[in-house]
Amino acid sequence: MPKKFPSLLWFRSLLIYLCILAFLIFFLFPFAWMLIVSLKPDQELYNFASFPLWVKNPTLDHYRFLFNETSLAAWFKNSFVVALSSTAISLGVGILAAYGLARIRFRGSSGFALMIFVTYLVPTSLLFLPLSTVISFFGLANSYWALVLTYPSFLIPFCTWLLLGYFKTIPLALEESAMIDGCGRFQAMVHIVLPLAIPGIVCVGLFAFTLSWQEFIYSLTFISSAGQKTLPSGIVTDLVRGDVYFWGSLMAACLLGSIPIAILYSLFLDYFVTGLTAGSVKS
Repeated sequence: MPKKFPSLLWFRSLLIYLCILAFLIFFLFPFAWMLIVSLKPDQELYNFASFPLWVKNPTLDHYRFLFNETSLAAWFKNSFVVALSSTAISLGVGILAAYGLARIRFRGSSGFALMIFVTYLVPTSLLFLPLSTVISFFGLANSYWALVLTYPSFLIPFCTWLLLGYFKTIPLALEESAMIDGCGRFQAMVHIVLPLAIPGIVCVGLFAFTLSWQEFIYSLTFISSAGQKTLPSGIVTDLVRGDVYFWGSLMAACLLGSIPIAILYSLFLDYFVTGLTAGSVKS
């Protein structure tokens, strides 16, 4: 083999690792920046002469302020309750709707599926005003249960549209074989389709949970009590007061708020990758 080939392979490997390093720096820099700012004391944070990417005197005062002077624990609890409840409701309805559209043929089924997708595209900035009237009518204002009932308005179309495409990858012959053996339509769905669709359902559930966790407009509009707020609205309303920004505490709260999502995606990484890349019979 000519001598130039080993050097060429070495250069190719170096180029690949440099690309991976650039990718990691690009996506991890926001988290590193939040960590750096959250550990800086105020004197160093507002000193423009100091190096911005280095902490000379690290402190945990911003984290102590969050746990002692704000309702951070209540915000986390409310966010978990709202995200889990709305995701469960949306997945339940989305699975039934997607299965019906994927398997039951009726006049206008394609147009109905397209209407569901268009409904998801309607921005929340147009819907929060009429929804606030509905919430006030039912007496749910200033309660996180208002969010549990309104979040499915954009989560159900999202879940239905994604699951519709995944259910179509499952061979119809599997259900037909089960129904020949005596299963009904619902039994075939529960015992045949849903076990095969677990990767897709987990993937959609992760996306729905993330959308619920980070939603801001509805939580800011429907809830005013500090103890009932979710994490996004609580951070903004309590740590941004007029033109005063508590940057250290803001970054600490944002960093803490991103940890549950990172853990969740890490735990279900295999299902997430399978749901995005593999079909129903590829396992």
